[in-house]
Amino acid sequence: MESVNHPFHTLFEQLGLDASNEGIKQFIASHQLPANVDLIEAPFWSAAQASFLKEGLQDDSDWAEVIDQLNISLR
Repeated sequence: MESVNHPFHTLFEQLGLDASNEGIKQFIASHQLPANVDLIEAPFWSAAQASFLKEGLQDDSDWAEVIDQLNISLR
């Protein structure tokens, strides 16, 4: 099976967030997480968003790499 590499902006689209360059920059700037808070436990996710992120990481899906990138960006 071929691996799919999702661009960063497509994760924002999948999460129902502003996927424009400016929207992504603003989201990251206003949603920084302390090191002791897991990405999926962040208070700003809806239940559906948190579930998508959790499943993407647990299943090591083709979204896992870009979810990891988001996690790093929010630190």
